[in-house]
Amino acid sequence: MSEGGAGPAETGEESEREMTFGEKVWEQVSTLGLAIVIALAIRAVVIEPYRIPSGSMLPTLLIGDHLFVNKFLYGAQIPFTHVRLPAVRAPERGDIVVFRVARGPHGEIAPADVEPLWRRDDFVKRVVGLPGDRIEVRPGGEVWINGERMASAPNGRRFVDERGVPLEMRVEQLGVCEHLVVDDPRTLGKVQAPYTIPEGRYFMMGDNRDNSQDSRAWGTVALDDFKGPAFILYWSWNHEGNFLAFLNPVNWFRIPKRWDRMMHRVRCGDLEAPDEAGLLHDAQPSAFQNRG
Repeated sequence: MSEGGAGPAETGEESEREMTFGEKVWEQVSTLGLAIVIALAIRAVVIEPYRIPSGSMLPTLLIGDHLFVNKFLYGAQIPFTHVRLPAVRAPERGDIVVFRVARGPHGEIAPADVEPLWRRDDFVKRVVGLPGDRIEVRPGGEVWINGERMASAPNGRRFVDERGVPLEMRVEQLGVCEHLVVDDPRTLGKVQAPYTIPEGRYFMMGDNRDNSQDSRAWGTVALDDFKGPAFILYWSWNHEGNFLAFLNPVNWFRIPKRWDRMMHRVRCGDLEAPDEAGLLHDAQPSAFQNRG
């Protein structure tokens, strides 16, 4: 080989020199920073995790369920702006939605746009009334929309909630959406006088009709405060702890898991209640057929 042929090899060796400590640190930091930016972007406009902290959505969602929220379906809001991306579709009656509310200094709850200076909290409820609907909730839990009573009938089963209260389980039909609700037979339930829902706002209710702080108590929710619909349960255990409890390996073995609920889609038409210690079967058929 000639001396002239050795030049490129020597140049390649120089280009493959070992990085300095500072360059290695910068490479790691920049890679980590990019990963964080991508994760935050996904959380902002694609999916966001949410933990069920209360029994207001029994029997559909249980305390300790962890789900993903589809943030782009209704049009995700670009962080630090009031701009929303184009929506795939508008919210529909029966959707289970995570949304923002405002909490006052003494625990008061109000729509987020009504009290902009209060701290923000996330709620999950079902869309019952759409913009322009005339809605009424009568004693006994009867829901009337635009003069029509939404079909509801007992399915012969009961559910014991976290307070030890036996609740009557019913199948309710909201338009094309069939789903389970529970009522406390000891009360006539929370009511709502006839009310026309303003444009751009939605009437939200919990499936646990007599143990839910919802639109019957504090008003309707603006579309801009919707984060998105719940679409899949990725984890479920019989535990009320927060995300820090999830990070404790001891809890992975100690706390009972609900394996049958994991990777379960959250959708209308699922009329099967969770079959665990809290569910009492009375072996009667449902009032409606499950259309799937």
